[in-house]
This record gives sequence, structure tokens and C-alpha cells, in this order.
Amino acid sequence: MAAADIISVLAFLGGGVLVSAFCNKLLLQFSHSLGIRNKNDVVIRWSNQSKPSLGGVSFFVVYVFSTMGYIMFMEDANIFHNALSGYEYSGLFVSSCLAFLMGLADDAYNTRPYAKLVVQITCGVILIFSGTLIDVTHNYFVDATLTIMWVVVVMNSLNMLDNMDGITGTTVVFIIVSCLFANWFVNGFSIDIWSLSLLSVLGAVIGFLYYNLYPSKLFMGDAGSQFIGLFIAFFGIKFLLNIGAQTQTFSWASVIITLTAFTPAAADTLTVVINRMKKGQSPMVGGKDHTTHHLAYSGKSDRQVWMVFFLIGLTSTILSCLLIYLLKIGFMWLIGLFVLYFILVFAYLYRNTLIYKQQAN
Repeated sequence: MAAADIISVLAFLGGGVLVSAFCNKLLLQFSHSLGIRNKNDVVIRWSNQSKPSLGGVSFFVVYVFSTMGYIMFMEDANIFHNALSGYEYSGLFVSSCLAFLMGLADDAYNTRPYAKLVVQITCGVILIFSGTLIDVTHNYFVDATLTIMWVVVVMNSLNMLDNMDGITGTTVVFIIVSCLFANWFVNGFSIDIWSLSLLSVLGAVIGFLYYNLYPSKLFMGDAGSQFIGLFIAFFGIKFLLNIGAQTQTFSWASVIITLTAFTPAAADTLTVVINRMKKGQSPMVGGKDHTTHHLAYSGKSDRQVWMVFFLIGLTSTILSCLLIYLLKIGFMWLIGLFVLYFILVFAYLYRNTLIYKQQAN
């Protein structure tokens, strides 16, 4: 790794942390009435305190700044030009803007769920027409449908998981690390627009967590969860779901890699959907019935609940990176162990919701 590459990595990662921390500190000073949440939604949020829901603004600001920084300061303009000429990066940028604006509108006006769903589907369509497509079945129509479903599920999953201090931000940090490893291990280390976008947003989330870990000073908000959901949905496709096609190996192995990396969010969403459908409730309606809440009902403190998800996220990243390595060297007979890991995590979290059924007041 050249010295210039190390400087670029540190500049975009460190810059993301600093810009995010500064942005969130600035927003807090102007948030006496702007972006305050929880005045009327204590049934959904875990915290009973009203706090500004503006943390996600810093994600988008850092992302835009990183794009501008790459254009202005990076010497290898061909990489960025090629990304734009293939429309792939433009699709990410446009859909990210749309997701952020929709989330911002929801933070301000509590938009209808169906309006959010339409925007999420539109984001998926934009990615498809800009060249980002899940390549698992090798059937365009099926893969396009899976791409839209993936975008919608991930955006809603992170939005649903954003219910206790530090949970979603920590989960996202580990998923981004998995995506970075997959990119650099499979395609070779390179300082391109993809890596630097991941590094800068990783820094932005780390800077946000300084204010969001228990006891938090501000929430991520829908502007943050929708943007970051679209962001990792895109990179989940590019570097995890499509890794089988890139390595010319068993394409369905990439599904297991992705499931392993996304275990915290996937296990929580699956648990909530199952429990709400059993009660005849809509999975889209908010409530204090997530795996995080039931861990608290079992007697764990907010900090201990965060630690459980931190350990699950860390383990998921380590195992997903190991699986990527095994995929490349051909030891795919071990894939069943990683399926077992997800089943064990899901079983632990789901069983906990059955034992501790306390409902929100």
C-alpha cells in the first residue's frame, strides 16, 4: 500500500468523523424546536425523552462532501469517469438524494407509509436502470424484482431497528466494514470512488455514534435511516450479493455471505414480522416489540442491550470476512456453518421475545 493511498484512506475516514461530529454538534445547538421527536410517538420510540432527530443529516453531508472531495483532489479521474459513464455511481447519488429527502420529509411531517414505500421502490428502480442489479438467478426480471425487494427491505429494516440508542449506527459500522473487506479482498486494494464513499460514510456514522450512544443526545431520524439504508443496500449488492458472480463461483454463496453480514438487522426484522403476523398486525406499524426491547424487558440495561448487538455485529463481520476468504479459496463445504450461525442468533433473539412478552404502556 503506497503512502498516498494510506493518506487518502485516513483523510476520507478521518474527515468523515470530523465533519460528522462538527455537523451534529452544530445541529444540536439549533435543535431547540427543529427536528424534535418523541412528543407524541412514545409508543414507538424506546426513549420517553424528546430529542432532536437530526443525526442523519450528517451522513448525507459527509457523503456529498466525499464525492466533491474525490472530484477535486483525487488524481485518478478515470475511475470516477468510468463509474459515471456506466451510470452506476450516478444512480447511487440520485437515489441517495431521494431517500434522504423522503426521510427528511417524514421527520418533519410524518408522511404516510405508502408514500414512503413508493419512494423506496423508486430508489430500487433507479439503481436497476443505472446498472446496479442483484446477479443471483441470472434472469433479468427475477433479479430486478429481487433488487427492488432488497432495497425496500433494507431501508425499512434499518428504520425499524433505529429504536434504541446506538443500535442502528453500530450495526451499519460493521456492515460497511464487511463491504470494504469484500471489495479489497476480491478486487484488490484500490482507492476509488466506492472505497472512499464507504470510508467517509463509515467515519460519519462513527462521528454520529459519539452523540447517539447511551445516553444519547440526538436520534438518527428517518433522514438518516432512509439514506443509510439505501447506501448499504447498494453496497450490499455491489460487494456482497454479487461477490459470487465476481469470483466465478457458486452465486448463492453470496446470499449466505450477505445474510451473515446483515445478521443483526435481519434477525430483528424477521422476528418482528413473525410476531406481528401471528397477532394479525401489520409489520409496518411501529411498536416496542423489537428484539432490542425484549432484551430490555429481560432485565438488561440499555447499555447492555447495545453491547449484545455490538457483539453480534462484530461476530457477523468476522464470519462474513472469513466466508469471503473461504469462497475465494474454494472451501464452500463450510457454508452450512454460517447458516447455522444465523439460525442460532435468530433463535436466541426470537426465543427471548417469547419469554418476555411485556408490551409498551
